[in-house]
Amino acid sequence: MTNINRHPASFRDPSGYVYEKDGIIYRFVSNVYKANYELLQSSGLFKQLSEKKLLLPFTELKENHTGSTDWLITLQPQPIPFLNYAWEWCFDALKDAALTTLSICKLALQKEMILKDATHFNIQLVNGRPLLIDTLSLEQYNEGSSWVAYRQFCECFLNPLLLHVYCGLECQKMLLAYPQGIPVTLTSSLLPLKSKLNTAVMLHVHLHAKLSGGKKKENTTKQKKISKQSVLHILNSLESFISKLQLPETKSAWSNYYDETILSADYLLSKKQIVEEWLNELSCSSVIDIGANEGEFSLLFQKDAMVVSTDVDSNCINKLYSKVRREKLHHLLPLVTDLTQPSPAMGWLNKEQLPFFERKKFDLCLALALVHHLAIGKNIPFSKLASFFAEQCETLLIEFVPKSDPKVVEMLAEREDIFEDYFIDLFELEFTKYFIIQKKQLISNTKRILYQLKKPG
Repeated sequence: MTNINRHPASFRDPSGYVYEKDGIIYRFVSNVYKANYELLQSSGLFKQLSEKKLLLPFTELKENHTGSTDWLITLQPQPIPFLNYAWEWCFDALKDAALTTLSICKLALQKEMILKDATHFNIQLVNGRPLLIDTLSLEQYNEGSSWVAYRQFCECFLNPLLLHVYCGLECQKMLLAYPQGIPVTLTSSLLPLKSKLNTAVMLHVHLHAKLSGGKKKENTTKQKKISKQSVLHILNSLESFISKLQLPETKSAWSNYYDETILSADYLLSKKQIVEEWLNELSCSSVIDIGANEGEFSLLFQKDAMVVSTDVDSNCINKLYSKVRREKLHHLLPLVTDLTQPSPAMGWLNKEQLPFFERKKFDLCLALALVHHLAIGKNIPFSKLASFFAEQCETLLIEFVPKSDPKVVEMLAEREDIFEDYFIDLFELEFTKYFIIQKKQLISNTKRILYQLKKPG
């Protein structure tokens, strides 16, 4: 076995595991999974899931890279442009992931198979849609068996969605605190009394919590069998209920930022014209837009570039995600991320999920109307900002907002001005330690300046 690097998150399932060889990702399938894999193919389920774009496509290889005698087949899955996790998804993305999981389970049941796992870790947002990435989570369904992943589904999908709708507890923050899913007993205790008036919530949460919290009876009799029709009824009930979940209309601090800015109405138009002109001269296949808001500038990119659009405001990202799905802008990946508190390394030994800013280096980074929020709002000096951006990209489009700007004046109105080092000469000094200034342009009717910076070499 040479040059085989087993993925640190892929060790729990005896059916197989994911590994990397020579920069390419593969999945080792064990003989343990043989009957299930044959059923997946012979039943037509794989073909059906692929055609409906519910499963990450893969190619079968007859090459045993590992040398293991337990080898059945090697799968080469389609590459995932940027790994993402549920604690970075907006409400509608988590909702879509839940509905995708249920759709897969229902289709599988028609082919005498079922999902043995229903965790958000098995889903990735790829090309504008949630896809199942763990082929080996599909197994043969045995008549009379319950859906073993029902509780896991509720804790990973249903519960965070409900807490977001009923309590305003953002689903991504709850899942960051409870990455394995939010316990049903905790969810039941946090939901308001009025939630018990909803039949689905009562059944899938409150009654579920009551049964979970009770003392376990001794297993003196055989477990009661449940018909396939009953399993399907549970799936339909969850699907019908989740599909109707919607967030109440709320307005966050950053919603409609560019519509309601205290700057001139020409500001956005002028900035767009400059950025578009610069982008036409640049060649980039991967882009990260940090502080993207509702995606005004992410949307300028054509479909030949993969764009990760991030913002701390989940409402803004939810609006952008809805637009991505509605207009099939599959090259855009909107994610909820706080630059000052990004997703950390997580999982066993902190190696299963990489920190957000260590997953990929980008050709281009946008940091527009952002620096003053970081330098003044979060007290991060230019030196640290410059070194951070240098680690993320080759080319940087960044906007400097001076102290005289109305937005900065507004920010400093409610706090002491301790920012003696916040001036343009120091900004340029720190950033030119890592970048060369390619272009520099004043935005019309403002004192804001756009920079096009490029790393040397």
